[in-house]
Amino acid sequence: MEWNFQSAGELAVALRAGEVSSVELTEAAIAGIERDDPVVNSICVPDFDRARKTARDADRARARGEDRPLLGIPVTVKESYNMAGLPTTWGMPPFRDFVPAEDAVQVSRLKTAGAVVLGKTNVPLGLQDIQSFNEIYGTTNNPCDPGRTSGGSSGGSAAALASGFGALSIGSDLAGSLRTPAHFCGVYAHKPTLGLAATRGMTPPPGPALPTEPDLAVVGPMARTARDLALLLDVMTGPDPMTLGVAHRVTLPPPRHENLGGFRVLVLDEHPFLATGAAVRAGINRVADALVAGGARVERHSPLLPDLADAAVLYTQLLFSGSAARFPVDAYEQLRIRADGLSTDDQSLDAARLRGMVLSHRDWIEVNNRRELHRQGWRQLFGEFDVVVCPITPTPAFPHDHNPDLLERRIDVDGVEYAYFDQLVWAGLATMPGLPATAIPAGRSAEGLPVGVQLIGPMFEDRTPLTLAELLEQRIGGFWASE
Repeated sequence: MEWNFQSAGELAVALRAGEVSSVELTEAAIAGIERDDPVVNSICVPDFDRARKTARDADRARARGEDRPLLGIPVTVKESYNMAGLPTTWGMPPFRDFVPAEDAVQVSRLKTAGAVVLGKTNVPLGLQDIQSFNEIYGTTNNPCDPGRTSGGSSGGSAAALASGFGALSIGSDLAGSLRTPAHFCGVYAHKPTLGLAATRGMTPPPGPALPTEPDLAVVGPMARTARDLALLLDVMTGPDPMTLGVAHRVTLPPPRHENLGGFRVLVLDEHPFLATGAAVRAGINRVADALVAGGARVERHSPLLPDLADAAVLYTQLLFSGSAARFPVDAYEQLRIRADGLSTDDQSLDAARLRGMVLSHRDWIEVNNRRELHRQGWRQLFGEFDVVVCPITPTPAFPHDHNPDLLERRIDVDGVEYAYFDQLVWAGLATMPGLPATAIPAGRSAEGLPVGVQLIGPMFEDRTPLTLAELLEQRIGGFWASE
């Protein structure tokens, strides 16, 4: 049997039944990487020797009667997670030789669950791009079209999953970094509720791995099936034991519904700041049609929806407020002068980016207060709806664009050009208020490129969009569904 594209759930069943060993699964995965990854370039730091030892240990543990959630299952880890003995560079050349002494908390949880870590996956410079390339490890290509990006910043993980290199991966998401690569590569990803999964050790080098509380960023699971997302999220969920003194698990509420007919869904495909391309709109409609056919209540508009333009501006300011924090004083002063020259009437996203980079603490507090009003709006919306379906980005994967000036780059949406970072507004819709969002495959474009959509759910009700993702997978298919 070809094991490399089986789900983690299927592999767990086969391992428990004695149909295959972890050593066999690991060797098959390594052979696939050595054969196919020269074209894709997703595994930037192989760890095959330790993987083989872990697989042997897993088989011995199973022979003793042990069983853990991921025992013996091959996985990968985003390069930005600390792993003892392996470099953690975030794609930044000055730190190419930085090797942390301890595993990130999520790497420890993978290992405790019995996973076999094959290696680390590629990222963009500083995790700050919608593509995955850097001077140290080169460019990760989309497995469906090597001339296009796999997305970023978890692009290596998405490309690895789409190529059959491990059944699961862990990534992170600040600006769609889990969801966009999943959308571009035809796999699944889940951005958890803000604060649900501990982030210690997903730390830019050479800083210490501390149990911080990120303002927007989360860590989360990636997989080839919706059910595998839930499996891996259960491993990842919980606060940092360093802050509690003991390991602590979190019990999430059950999904609001167990069948499509119970769901109340708001479907969105229009944004005030940019168009939605035809391929993505078709994916949204395919999901909406499946929901209707399954008996769900589907609406296209609601007065309860927080203002999308205001949400995009707030998200952009919060996102970029962190990007210039360590700029040299002279560069920061030039940004401040440019921001002071903006018209008060300029409410464009370009203006929001510039204002965000020079926000004073006083101004940040005001933006944060406005965010709380949006969170209240979402709470009211989720009194009437269970999930919001919307795009992740306006297009499928785009051709590689390595222009070093990111502000000069453009994104083409059906022949109309927009600023490169404008495509982040849909991802930011869930990120700004800290809501959970599940990325699911929704078909292929006319060119055969994967198209995904996201299912946004209520805060700390992650199981609701995850369950809907699984129900939709049964209806419309999932990974490689339209081949």
